[in-house]
Amino acid sequence: MSSRTLPLLFINLGGEMLYILDQRLRAQNIPADKAKKDSTIAGWIEEDRRRVMNDIITTMFNKKFLEELFKPQELYSKKALRTVFDRLAHASIMRLNQASMDKLYDLMTMAFKYQVLLCPRPKDILLVSFNHMDAIKDFVKDTPSILSQVDETYQQLIEMYTPLCNGEFQLIRQTLLIFFQDMHIRVSIFLKDKVQNSNGRFGLPTSGPVPHGTQVPGLIRIFSCTGEEKTRLQFNNGGNYTSAIREGSFEIFGDRVTKLGTNMYSVSRPVETHMSGTSKSSTQHTKVNTAPNPLAKEELNMLARLMGGLEVQKAGSSDTAFRVNLFATDEEEEEALITRPDELSYGIINIQATKDQQVSAELTKIMGEFTDSGHQSPSSSSKGDDLLAMMDDL
Repeated sequence: MSSRTLPLLFINLGGEMLYILDQRLRAQNIPADKAKKDSTIAGWIEEDRRRVMNDIITTMFNKKFLEELFKPQELYSKKALRTVFDRLAHASIMRLNQASMDKLYDLMTMAFKYQVLLCPRPKDILLVSFNHMDAIKDFVKDTPSILSQVDETYQQLIEMYTPLCNGEFQLIRQTLLIFFQDMHIRVSIFLKDKVQNSNGRFGLPTSGPVPHGTQVPGLIRIFSCTGEEKTRLQFNNGGNYTSAIREGSFEIFGDRVTKLGTNMYSVSRPVETHMSGTSKSSTQHTKVNTAPNPLAKEELNMLARLMGGLEVQKAGSSDTAFRVNLFATDEEEEEALITRPDELSYGIINIQATKDQQVSAELTKIMGEFTDSGHQSPSSSSKGDDLLAMMDDL
């Protein structure tokens, strides 16, 4: 296993989380003047959206936190990494219940798993990471202090990963695939595009451009011991491959060429997640879709929306806490929590994030309970302590 995998895993999953949050917050946006006139309206104004995004990105790219993250180390256990993202998601005025956090994390992990599987060559995982970084920079383009944090991380990625050989990137890709191998959550975007099977497993395409630096399969050349070509044999490659396109840029600014790692929520389309092998499924939508989905059959209830059902809670102080629900109703959220398989549960996360001090105290308490209860494996518990301790200070 590669000891250089953790930074790429964290940044790419974090990028996917920001895509989802940004899309839903924009969908729930209400004009500021309307919110002032009617304080009972549940929704976000643009200032709230920017604050949430800025707070999460500031925490995600904290210098001390990243110093610990970039140290050579093995991957954390799934539950330890999930705890890191629980903390990250609650780094602002936003609050997520366990079922909603489960759905958010499912989308994050399956999206990045799909991107890793479809990388034409192992080194392209870095291009996927740069696509996420480009989008994150765009989120904070009007906040120079946060933008400088992201740029520093960009430089760290370039310095650490661009000198690596193909074998190192192959080991990184294999480490990521081992991490994702037992995750088979069905997502409607992938089901409808027919890149994911009904059992939650992805299918690899047999068409499209071949990786950069390779040739279209279908020709066997036989050489003599002196290096002279003697014979050519052609065969049917069983696919519809085309010549490789140009290589993406590995600089801070440049064309990445690949679309893997870009925001798939930028276009309004239904997004649902379903537990493979369970009788109940949880679904997510960016908008109501009355047409039944033949791929998901009767398991799709077509009621939930992607991160829908925002509930605004008014606090006594000037700070306002927001509860984000990934389900259309609280009843659906409770049902999803009950029907979720035990092996996919990570403990209850219920944080009232009204003040930074409250967030830090609550997260510290949750992490203490998490560690004491033995949810982490012995190997990942000790090596994750330093990173999680860093988050207590953010």
